[in-house]
Amino acid sequence: MAKLILVPTPIGNLDDITLRSIKILEKAEVIFAEDTRVTRRLLDHLGIKNTVISFHSQNEHRQLDQVVRKIQEVTYAVLVSDAGTPGISDPGFLLVRACIQEGISIECLPGPTAFVPALVASGLPCDKFVFEGFLPHKKGRQTRLKLLSEESRTIVLYESPHRLLKCLTELITFFGADRKVCVCREITKFYEEFARGSAEEVLLHFQSKEVKGEIVIIVDGKEEIIVKSKSYKDKKPKEKQEIT
Repeated sequence: MAKLILVPTPIGNLDDITLRSIKILEKAEVIFAEDTRVTRRLLDHLGIKNTVISFHSQNEHRQLDQVVRKIQEVTYAVLVSDAGTPGISDPGFLLVRACIQEGISIECLPGPTAFVPALVASGLPCDKFVFEGFLPHKKGRQTRLKLLSEESRTIVLYESPHRLLKCLTELITFFGADRKVCVCREITKFYEEFARGSAEEVLLHFQSKEVKGEIVIIVDGKEEIIVKSKSYKDKKPKEKQEIT
């Protein structure tokens, strides 16, 4: 029976690959990759020579039927992204849905994803959070920010290095200069950085340096104002009126 296995790949440090992931990659009959060059570097590091086929966001719709047919022809097919877990802000959702519709078994291995270590190390509440991924670049961006400014849960955003300053400026505009944020950069890599503080403080920090690497922004949720209603015991009894 055909099976598609989603294998998370390291988001920086190649030592973060799991033993189980290595075993699956070794026995895969075909590996679908977001960027074959990136995946080939990982496979060469692991000494794996299996077939790698391109499957990225630009060809995802066009190749979907063809890829499903290819998976049906083999026993073990693997999907990887350049870094992290496939389907999390990377190609994968459409293929998983199409495979389920065709009765193909789906398996997803646990493993690296950038927002989890960023969230946990941010120092902001992580018991409840909302994952937004990348904000719209143009249309609907301001509307989305206005909506998120009222969100009480911690907010997780992905951003590119060249748009970081713009995003932090927008957070100040819509969330306020004092809203707590943590910008996480180059997670698991040599130049890993966690910049914590108010939105204004973090913006000033990155204005004075060149920004490189993958970016995760963790934003504190809006403080909930709890209005306490008077209990029955607190209510002042009405004065009795005399009957005349």
